[in-house]
Amino acid sequence: MAIPDFQSIMLPFLKLIGDGKEHSIREMIDKLSLHFHLTEDEKKQLLASGLQPVFENRVGWTRTHLKKAGLLESPRRSIIRITDRGKDLLKSNPSLVNMSLLKQYPEYLEFIGATSPSTDQNTTIELTENKNTPQDTLDYAYQKLRKTLAQDLLVKIKAMPASFFEGLVVKLLVKMGYGGSLKDAGSQTRLTKDEGIDGVIKEDKLGLDIIYIQAKRWDNTTIGRPEIQKFVGALAGQGAKKGVFITTSTFTADAREYVPRNETKIVLIDGVELAQYMIDYNLGVSVKSTYELKEIDSDFFDAE
Repeated sequence: MAIPDFQSIMLPFLKLIGDGKEHSIREMIDKLSLHFHLTEDEKKQLLASGLQPVFENRVGWTRTHLKKAGLLESPRRSIIRITDRGKDLLKSNPSLVNMSLLKQYPEYLEFIGATSPSTDQNTTIELTENKNTPQDTLDYAYQKLRKTLAQDLLVKIKAMPASFFEGLVVKLLVKMGYGGSLKDAGSQTRLTKDEGIDGVIKEDKLGLDIIYIQAKRWDNTTIGRPEIQKFVGALAGQGAKKGVFITTSTFTADAREYVPRNETKIVLIDGVELAQYMIDYNLGVSVKSTYELKEIDSDFFDAE
């Protein structure tokens, strides 16, 4: 099943700690992942920041909302237990626990800002009905901006000359750590007949091995297996064993699945992957804004 939103986790969370015993956050995450039948891939799925699994983040927000409503407490770091208020709520046998239900508690109303005279009513309704955590919302906005930027990058690249694209590919591989400096690491082939090779780059700073590059600045033409086989042939003509085929277009499934019978290793990078790499390694893009997401440093407050 899909990873549940943090409000859907509230009732199972409360029932699991309803025994009145102390439970660790790690224990709750493990038990809840079993409750929701999450796969290993779902448990490992990370936020856009890459710093925390999505499910663990949502369990954390569930804990925060239940705690702010006075339904659970933390007797010590990373340990939680149900309160008398929480037990009373479970005795009422609720079919659902969500933000709307938690609004019956004054502490929770204060937490979401619903008692502030300056709070806009629409904002309060949005907080109550939104199934996403603030982290989910930030991640969604980030991914949306990143996707738009990637699309704009591809449009810009496709409008440039083929020679520009070939140089861009070499620069990207240097940015990714191949060969050291641009001056020493990579170059475009400037031969009229390049025999299917658009660039070369040293695999390491010492130049112990060379990676050959094929760059196709194509628009809507999907690259099939025959093109990859031609590239493998071009590598054989150079006595090479390693190659990178980069395009602004896409590859067919046959092209992706093709594996040369010899020792040649080929890496395929399509337009979407190319744009993402450019964003990751700051090639052709610049930082417009930077936001830092901070949390309480528990070690600081636990220090004696």
